[in-house]
Amino acid sequence: MATSTSLLDIPPEILEQILLELDPLDVGAISQTCALFAQLIYGSSSELFWRKLYLSVAIDDPRQCVDPIGNPIKSVEWKKTLQRIIRARTVVMNPELCREEERVTIWQTLLQMASNTFPLYHTDDYNLSLNFAWLAALLRGGKFLEHSLWELSPEERQLRAHFHTLYGLTPNDFSPERRVETRCSVYALRNYSLANIYGPFLPDNSGTVDWERVLAIQHVISMHIVLERERSPEEFTSIFIGSPMSLPYCGSVFTRDLKLEEVEDWAGVEGTWQCSFCFCDHRDLLVFNNYASINGPLRREVFEDPEFTEAFTMYEFKIHVTHTEYDEAHPTRPIIHFKATSQGSNHAEMEGWVGLSSKNDIHWHFVSNHMWSSEGIQVGGVRSTFGVLGIWSTVQHERSDPVGPYWLRKVLDG
Repeated sequence: MATSTSLLDIPPEILEQILLELDPLDVGAISQTCALFAQLIYGSSSELFWRKLYLSVAIDDPRQCVDPIGNPIKSVEWKKTLQRIIRARTVVMNPELCREEERVTIWQTLLQMASNTFPLYHTDDYNLSLNFAWLAALLRGGKFLEHSLWELSPEERQLRAHFHTLYGLTPNDFSPERRVETRCSVYALRNYSLANIYGPFLPDNSGTVDWERVLAIQHVISMHIVLERERSPEEFTSIFIGSPMSLPYCGSVFTRDLKLEEVEDWAGVEGTWQCSFCFCDHRDLLVFNNYASINGPLRREVFEDPEFTEAFTMYEFKIHVTHTEYDEAHPTRPIIHFKATSQGSNHAEMEGWVGLSSKNDIHWHFVSNHMWSSEGIQVGGVRSTFGVLGIWSTVQHERSDPVGPYWLRKVLDG
């Protein structure tokens, strides 16, 4: 007489292999069906199973990843990390499922996936991080970045802006209203003071990056480098909108044998860089800022005028590291001092330094031709091809002096 067998009669190693073929959400559901599955999935020895389950998902192996300043990821909580990732996926696909107490965690999870990635080994390496591809496919079109289901807290706004900066352009970024909004942010003179080092930092003397300002800088620059034309809705269904300031360009770049803690130029400063910057007519700048009234409202109509023009230009600089300075707060990442001269007929000189902020952001400071002062932040990982976004102003920082956004991007090593 034939005996019946059940799924529970299958050897545990075969059951495990079956589970590893499933989506993690389905694995969680199966764990609730019986004690055997609950023990296999959540038992005291289940971390090995969760490591295998994590690695079955099309994302980077965190053991091969580095953080934004090039440090290897030292330890991984496989179950906790994967559960956070899958929960973030669920919320992005249906934001109405998001609970109030998890909103910050969702943004932190997405940002960690975009920031802790598999490094590229040279600038022509097209072995795209799996994290970038996973995020781009998940956020296709960027609707989650712009939803209005709830009012974001200040912390959420900063996290969202940081992630949006890394992600790149969305369809909404091509609207005239968005362009007016970001120009208002970038060209408002009242946004810059000693409290934020006259750069893209929060005005609290902390040196903390203001990612909402950085996002506005990225947008203003992007509108000059991405082809401006009418786009059909179908074009925005592709994973990436073509821009050199987007996820594929955010990864750290350094060779397999390079140990950043053992080299002086850990930030890859030495080489040829392109510095692109925007500015508007000084009269327009003063009118927009309502200069006759110190605390008067900004006059948005200046940027809403179809006749408004914004200049965009680019210099190429050859940067040389002159020396480094020990940084007690970051012993393995010294402050890198440099000088630079422009290439071509328009002569310009630059002198400055690169170092880590108190929050481990890569801060660039330089002065050009003894009159223009610039503060910027490396976006993405160390040495990323995304480059540096920042604000230029004058060294005097007088109340009526001009300001504008800039983008510094390396084009050639050495």
